[in-house]
Amino acid sequence: MPQSPVPVFETIDNLPADASVIVILQTPGSDLGSQAQALDSKIGGIISRACSGAGALNENGACLDLVPPHGVNARRVIVLALGSADAVTALSLTRAGGALAAHLEARGENEATLIFDAVAGVRVTEAEVLARVALGMRVRRYRFDMRNKRPKAGTDQVWRIRLVASRQAELRAELARTLAIADGVEYARTLVNLPPNHLHPDSFAEHLDPLRQAGLEVEVLDAKELKKLGMNALLAVGAGSVRAPRVAVLRYRGKNANAQPLAFVGKGVCFDSGGLCIKGGAQMFDMKADMAGAAAVCGLLLALARQDSPVHVVGVLGIAENLPSGTALKPREIITTASGQTVEVFDTDAEGRLLLADCLYYTATRFKPAAMVDLATLTYSVMRGLGSIFAGLFSTDDAIASQMIAAGETVGERFWRLPLDHAYDEGLQSPFADLRHHAKDMEDGDAPYAAAFLRHFTEGCAWVHLDIAGKELAETDGQGGRQGATAFGVQMLEEWVRTSKA
Repeated sequence: MPQSPVPVFETIDNLPADASVIVILQTPGSDLGSQAQALDSKIGGIISRACSGAGALNENGACLDLVPPHGVNARRVIVLALGSADAVTALSLTRAGGALAAHLEARGENEATLIFDAVAGVRVTEAEVLARVALGMRVRRYRFDMRNKRPKAGTDQVWRIRLVASRQAELRAELARTLAIADGVEYARTLVNLPPNHLHPDSFAEHLDPLRQAGLEVEVLDAKELKKLGMNALLAVGAGSVRAPRVAVLRYRGKNANAQPLAFVGKGVCFDSGGLCIKGGAQMFDMKADMAGAAAVCGLLLALARQDSPVHVVGVLGIAENLPSGTALKPREIITTASGQTVEVFDTDAEGRLLLADCLYYTATRFKPAAMVDLATLTYSVMRGLGSIFAGLFSTDDAIASQMIAAGETVGERFWRLPLDHAYDEGLQSPFADLRHHAKDMEDGDAPYAAAFLRHFTEGCAWVHLDIAGKELAETDGQGGRQGATAFGVQMLEEWVRTSKA
């Protein structure tokens, strides 16, 4: 994979004598812990003086960079501000870790030793504090780079990060989970970042090797098998490409997991030109990322497998390219879907809901899941309605919807529930087919119409539709990662799977 080397994290009992960069995690107004106090005494009290300044540690993620006096082994001591003790959360810690990673990288450092002593008022355990900071460092450190001639070769060095903790077993358990999450996030990001000549329907199966290596069963259905299954809507989406569509079925079952699985369905349109209803150039530039839903499913399953999660999960990826040609899907075609329902097609750029229609029906009927979730970069409508803050959530199950929104708030992937009402079915009526595939006016609430369309293929299963359009790519570097793919949805769903009773 063309990405930066994964940092190595080690857990240790005490601050080692050879630590060259020492990072002290601190909240304002709190006393230094025992190991930080000992270091402070050794270097003439410069840590306590730096922390005593008004507002010095109020801003989460701020880094106070101190140079120890001559005779001290460490060349740099950094105080990482965690913000006020009562505001420390898993999310704030992850963001602080991201800020620390950016700070270290800007100064050319590739190793650090982190110290945190339990602070009064912090409701997060010592182990979770360190593990969440480590998660933030991992996801911010990730870099996708296919240049053969890199201007800064040193940036590809492996980072060595040591975490000083009094309770090693607890930290190792927390670290196992957070680093598994980071594995999933990085995997999903790399899939989205890959250019469309590297990731496409013919090659997608090759990029599923990390899942195979993690113990998942991977089954790939080719066009001939899809035809037998009646998945004509998915086949129609890819009809204009020389690369035929596929469906990838991913299965993970942890120890003592329920027989009935949770199911996750991902839109995997490796490139979306719009088909015969072709997009304008500016709209098309980022369409290699139209498979971000499928990538998120892959990342989620890898994260669950890497931490040996005791759950039963299946993933179904609908993989295709939406391209124009003499064989491409045409407006006003009527397609018989895998469910037997006929659909009258209009805008061929609304291809995602066609692909998902067959995949949802296939998943619901084959696996009969306890709950089914789909992720898709589906509509411009949800981007216009919610802007850059929230993704859209539609659900037939109130409890699951609430759980997912809460999980998103915990990890910083925010969702807003939108209406899934039968009144929208009126706009999907066709005089010639069971359904038209979008309402007459696509500027008039297309996101809820798309959700209403998809519900017809869920077979009454408890279902959540996540419209993550606009969340798949970041235009600039931030605390949570660099410019490029975000892996939006992986962390929320991992949190939901871990805490839900579905």
